[in-house]
Amino acid sequence: MAMVSFVDETTSGERSTAWHLEIFEERLPLREVIRRRVFQEVAEHNAKGGDVFRGLVQPTDTERTRGGFKLKQPRRVDPAEQATLALEAFSRNGYVVLVDDRQVEELDTVVELSRGTQIIFLKLVPLVGG
Repeated sequence: MAMVSFVDETTSGERSTAWHLEIFEERLPLREVIRRRVFQEVAEHNAKGGDVFRGLVQPTDTERTRGGFKLKQPRRVDPAEQATLALEAFSRNGYVVLVDDRQVEELDTVVELSRGTQIIFLKLVPLVGG
């Protein structure tokens, strides 16, 4: 069993506080790691409710804000839809994934997970005027 920590960073230097997730397998494809991360953050949002979703990718019908994504009306977020959006964003280079400081470039790459594994999701911010 691994206690994996997830951290979101941006190329503009912002960094989120790490949060942790227990994963029982020692090896998983990156695709599955992303899916589990997204399902967990959606479950936490849906349990507490509210009109701001703080997650890896922007849900449909929301506005980007400094603190997350503002839902046009408080609602449950669909975890399967969010997972699909997250995997598509990775494929479009919307973010880079670093597992213990090693970049993983393919969704089917199997990553080793152990107690203390840190996974950084580096969100790429478009350059202004570029």
